[in-house]
Amino acid sequence: MTFSVEMNDDIAEILVTLNELHRNKWRPEIVNTLLEESPLRFNELQRRLDVSQKVLTENLKWLESKEIITRQVFPEIPPRVEYSLTEIGMELQPVHEAMRVWADEYIKIQKKSQE
Repeated sequence: MTFSVEMNDDIAEILVTLNELHRNKWRPEIVNTLLEESPLRFNELQRRLDVSQKVLTENLKWLESKEIITRQVFPEIPPRVEYSLTEIGMELQPVHEAMRVWADEYIKIQKKSQE
């Protein structure tokens, strides 16, 4: 199968954004967790990911700034905050699935070449 994309400024910007999203461990993990179940509260996300409060907060802020997730604050006492994916965030599901399939194949090839 051959796939080719003519590189232009728009495609380059998309690739840079995807690279930023997948640059660290936690951003794709947060997205995947919210793809499985959404909305989730901060403590639920933290418990499922087993991540520190600081790291989770930093990554949630980044994802929110890129409009991949949304943060909804409910006017209650104590305040309740829920995180969910935006429409554009939901569109990452096929991207993540394609990356998983590619990684599975790549790992198989690497294992065979090391035998």
